[in-house]
Parts: sequence; C-alpha cells; structure tokens
Amino acid sequence: MDANTICKTIENGELDEVFSKLYADSDRPAIQRSRYISAVQKFEALFGSDVSRDINIFSAPGRTEIGGNHTDHQHGQVLAAAISVDAIAVSSKCAGEVHLFSEGYDMIDIDISSLSPVESERGTTRSLIRGVLAGMKERGYLIGGFYAYITSDVLSGSGLSSSAAFESLIGVIISGLYNDGSVSPIEIAKIGQFSENVYLGKPCGLMDQMACSVGSLCYIDFKDPSDPVIEKIDFNLDSVGYSLCITDTKGSHADLTPDYAAVPSEMKSAAAVFGKSVLRDVNDAEILSDINKIRETSGDRAALRALHFMNETKRAEAEAKALKAGDWGRFLYLFKKSGDSSFKYLQNVYTTHDVTHQNVTLGIAVSEIVLDLDSPIPSENAGVVRVHGGGFAGTIQAFVKKDSVEEYKKTMNALFGEGSCNVLKIRGEGCIKVI
Repeated sequence: MDANTICKTIENGELDEVFSKLYADSDRPAIQRSRYISAVQKFEALFGSDVSRDINIFSAPGRTEIGGNHTDHQHGQVLAAAISVDAIAVSSKCAGEVHLFSEGYDMIDIDISSLSPVESERGTTRSLIRGVLAGMKERGYLIGGFYAYITSDVLSGSGLSSSAAFESLIGVIISGLYNDGSVSPIEIAKIGQFSENVYLGKPCGLMDQMACSVGSLCYIDFKDPSDPVIEKIDFNLDSVGYSLCITDTKGSHADLTPDYAAVPSEMKSAAAVFGKSVLRDVNDAEILSDINKIRETSGDRAALRALHFMNETKRAEAEAKALKAGDWGRFLYLFKKSGDSSFKYLQNVYTTHDVTHQNVTLGIAVSEIVLDLDSPIPSENAGVVRVHGGGFAGTIQAFVKKDSVEEYKKTMNALFGEGSCNVLKIRGEGCIKVI
C-alpha cells in the first residue's frame, strides 16, 4: 500500500478499532491516528515517493516485569507483561542494504552482505540490527534489506525494555517483509536475545524479549533456557478496576554495572556451594539446612539473595495461577510480597555506593503513604507498589485503583518531575504487523 493510501485509511478512522484493541484504550485512536500519519509522512520525506509505493507498518511494545524479580538468570520463573507504549516502524523492502532512521538519532546504513559481528559496533543499535538479521539467517529464514522510519514512546533507560522492543520490531519487520509473517513470536524473542548477547555484548536473559514479542501477560519458566515453557495469560486491568502506574524516579544509572552484576554473581556463588551452576538446581531444603555454608563462602547478602530466589521463583508461578483463576486479591497479595522480598532480601532498591541518593526507596515510601496501605489485605487499599525491573535506580510500578490514579499521579509528578508517572495498560498483542 502506498503512503497516500495508508494516510487516508488512517485519517478516515478505518484503523480505529485496531488502535483501540492494540493500545487497550478506547481513547487512544485519535492519538495514534496522528502519530501513525506523521510517521508515514516522515518516512516518505526521508526516503522518497518511489520507496513509499509499497510500505508496511509494524509495532512492538515495551514490557513490565510483574513477578520473578532477578530469577531468570538462575533458570527461574517470571511473570511479565506487554504494555501500551510501543515502537512503530514504517518500512519497505530494499535490495541488499538497511537504511534505518530512528527518531532522535542519526541514519543507520548497513550492507547486509556481511553479517559477522563487528567489534567496533558492539554496544550500538547498529549491532542489534546486524545481529537480528544474522539470527534470522542462521535459523533458515529469508532475509533482505529494508528502509525503516521508527518512532517510539518506550523511553530509553525507563526500565520498560526499549532495547527488547527494538529487537522485536526488527524481527517482525523481517518476518513481515520476507517471510509472510511466519516467524513465531517465540523465535523472534530468541533471535533478539541472540543479537543482544552475541552482537551487542550484553549477557541478558530472555524475559524482556519474550514479553515484548508474545504480548499480554506472559508466564515463563526458564528451567530449560533453550526451550522455556511459555504461557500467555489474557487479562484486562479494566475488569478489576485498576490501572498500572509506572514512575521514573530519575535516579542516575551511572556506575551501576557492579550492582547489577553482583546479583547473578552472588546467586551463582551460592549455587556453587552445592556443586550447581544456578540456584534452580538446588532444592529449598538444601539452602535452608546449609545456609551457613553460603554465608561462610559468599557472605550474608548472597545467602539473602538465595532465599529471595527460592521464594520469588515460586511466587511468580503462584501469581500466574491467581490471574488465571481470576483471584485478583490473591495476586495483589503476592505482588506486594514480591516487592517486599526484592527490597529486603534481594536488596536492589538503592546502591550501597551512594546511600545519599535513594530515589526508588523514596518513591516506594511516598507511594505507600498515598495509597494508604493500612489494611493487611492489599485489595482493600488504594493500590500496591514495588520496585520495578533491575532496580537500584530507575522505576517503580504500582497497581492503583482507578479512582485513586489522578491523586497518585499528581503526587509522583510533584516528587520526581512532571511526566514522571505514566498510566499504562496491559497490551494483548506482542510484536505485529499493523498494516
């Protein structure tokens, strides 16, 4: 479909139903109409009318981690969700080359005749694109070049997995343009992880990519990381009268690499006490009966983090079961327990290298006051809050009753700056071709 036809189709409201479903909000079509039309027009301005004769539009959402905090790298269980912010790409085929412009960045040009890792590209967006193409080719899928204009409201550094959304977006572009959309969301996620591990140089797990690619709430068991058990759970927050609020606490991410690296390192050290490489292979009774051995070899924090894993991985499974059973009260109880465990035992709410700055801790403390967490039954309060994602800096997330959202949002924005708190929906679709 050419650019002019697509713009008229969108302008006439023919995609409004798609937008309402995709962004889980009946108020979103007007916003998305403007956004999509602008993206098509910018694509045509960048690449010309000839390139714009046969274009497609693709979307990949950000994600939020609900449960299983820091368990995936120990082959644990997690619960994550696709959310209603996304990266969209207007794209068309190109012979032998990639020409990609992402809003706010410089044009990227790649000759795809060579897809080997390039050392000077490590850590860059260019490496992710090359890695996804290489991953597709290695798995026997057709590949080719493409033009793309990308715009995203998944904020970089927000903890909502902008990199995983980008990898999923490149994957669905190749699937849509060259493979008739036949590459499964699970394969796209695995290819995204491959790109990030081998080409970008980041040893990430598979949770982020899987949530962005599969969509909705996604329960994943990583007991066998090469073949994880994945279950998609369809769930609508509106049905229980809650909204998901993600707040960027504006903490600095500088010099946090040692903090992040210490979590899997100490968990692996605890597992090594029992002759295992990951904690999933150590049974609970062994951890409890020999916890002093962990303390002696790895320290008390490693022992606490082992205890966090022991309970958190089972808690993620229990959260998934509660949602499938429609027991929202039970889910909220488990969600709060998960946050408490991350705070007290995993200890990923602030860095010990700078105790004067504790943005996440402060955000949680003020949230608990605003949400009036007096009742021991979470569903009787205005909401439940916890640290989000990797922690140490970054974001907190809260499930807030709809009639309390505006007050909560106002308080968070006053604390961390206007626009810090975003009210999101759980998105039912993962990475898809929109048109």
